[in-house]
Amino acid sequence: MCTRCARNYASCVDCGTLLRDGGHCDSCDRPAHVWNYSYKPDPRFHGEGPLYLGLELEVVVPDHYYSRCVRVACDQLGALGYLKQDSSIQPCGFEIVTHPMSYRHAIEEFPWRLLGDLDELGCETDTSVGLHVHASRDGFDSPAHVYRWMKLLYRNESAVSTIARRRSHFAPFDRIARERVKDTAKGNLYALGLNRYQAINPYPQKTLELRVFASSLQVQQVQAALAFTAASIDYTRGLDVAAVRAGAWEWPRFAEWVRNQPDYQPLAAEMEELACAC
Repeated sequence: MCTRCARNYASCVDCGTLLRDGGHCDSCDRPAHVWNYSYKPDPRFHGEGPLYLGLELEVVVPDHYYSRCVRVACDQLGALGYLKQDSSIQPCGFEIVTHPMSYRHAIEEFPWRLLGDLDELGCETDTSVGLHVHASRDGFDSPAHVYRWMKLLYRNESAVSTIARRRSHFAPFDRIARERVKDTAKGNLYALGLNRYQAINPYPQKTLELRVFASSLQVQQVQAALAFTAASIDYTRGLDVAAVRAGAWEWPRFAEWVRNQPDYQPLAAEMEELACAC
């Protein structure tokens, strides 16, 4: 089967049979699938936009519990997400991928119990596996808003890396990428000459992908990653030139703003624990 065709199939976790478009394996009759890495279904939007977040959570899975972990994850995710293969997860694992969610929907409706259940089954995360958050481009007001958001992150690399709990060669704060933020914000992607392995991957057509976070099975840490993405976009939405000149791009100003936003409590709590709240 060619790569183009294979993206539309998943493997039955019990017998390995290739399954088309989410169909059930007749011999096993279990709707627990791990899709090909290139699988991209039509998005199902959950919650109210315009800002939607998509979570990608890489998990290392014990080989002897693989089938059981897949079934547990699929049962709890339901229509909110799916599992994908990822050869970078060693020695064995899968990637949990959600459909686009508003921040509030993610906090209230994602099956957070799943993280603890996977932990109890022996699943692990470390700095070798990542947590990526896609933010919908429609959630930004303008190219200038994208520019302000990216500048906030690039100007505060140390604090962002602390929140992310890692520095990774798969998500570096690349000097050239930082210098070309204006081109990225304007959508001049062909002029960038960069690969997607950046702190902020600008190449998805409908989203900007924040790749900096270490994966985790701790609820607060995963919620903090979602909260940081939403909060940083929210914070930079209304910044004007006067505010920037007065220090609005500096981390203490952003941290103080987060502390006064009840919706972003998971991020505020994580900032306190990691001692980067000022």
